[in-house]
Amino acid sequence: MNDRLKTTLGAIELKNPVMPASGTFGFGYEMAEFYDLDLLGAISLKGTTAEERFGNPTPRIAECERGMLNAIGLQNPGVDVVIERELPRVRALYHGVLLANISGFSVEEYVHVASLFDKSDVDILEINISCPNVRHGGMAFGTDPGAAKAVTEAVKAVTHKPVYMKLSPNVTDIAAIARACAEGGADGITLINTLLGMVIDPRTGRPIVSTKMSGFSGPAIKPVALRMVYQVAEAVDLPIIGVGGIATADDVIEFMSAGASAVQVGAENLVNPTACADIIADLIPTMDRYGIANLTEIIGRSHRF
Repeated sequence: MNDRLKTTLGAIELKNPVMPASGTFGFGYEMAEFYDLDLLGAISLKGTTAEERFGNPTPRIAECERGMLNAIGLQNPGVDVVIERELPRVRALYHGVLLANISGFSVEEYVHVASLFDKSDVDILEINISCPNVRHGGMAFGTDPGAAKAVTEAVKAVTHKPVYMKLSPNVTDIAAIARACAEGGADGITLINTLLGMVIDPRTGRPIVSTKMSGFSGPAIKPVALRMVYQVAEAVDLPIIGVGGIATADDVIEFMSAGASAVQVGAENLVNPTACADIIADLIPTMDRYGIANLTEIIGRSHRF
């Protein structure tokens, strides 16, 4: 791998900044038929909860212009099965950096799952705080600075691994949430998760996805994600993983210019299973075209203007 592509997330070095986003790549090993997984800078594993979850009823995916909507509902086999069965399967094929993506519906659930992953063969805990807080009326943890800080502090207390908080974009002030996570001891920030969207069948007037409203992702959300990465880079001095509409090497360079140290590719994996490998292959030619010697030199350069 070309050293020009190297980047870091705190003390952890990545061979390149590209990783598949949680929920768009399974547990990783399923995608090994398409390319060598060791090409990837990292992998964010499928979101994991304390207990097995079937997820939402179907239909739970719908296409829309320049994107898609999904309401999978955190379908997963539960943390014990992930650690005992899924991690060894991906580690047999992939030897790089792994992020465990953790979801929960109470602070106690986040703590329980994080404490188990702390003893496992993952490198970073990525905490999805877009989940509804069932103890406080269902509002997502990531929409309230106090709740975001409380989850961060609680998880940090039970792990020695770096903790990256994955933020919801469905807020008025993303910088305030990021600052709260930083105050709680976060080691980094991942953003953004999906926006809230809706698709209606014009023939019937019926919402297409079973939950009516669901997570909107894809190229159409990129300007929002880019803006939020820029704002968070201004607000906190933490490594950022940028997510949202990334499909090309140009997109990677934009996100790193806005302040991201690495990126996640989400919906594009569902359109093109080799998306991450294709982007990595195109990074050096794209850098040469723009006169970029090393990717680390462009991190946050947009803030100079």
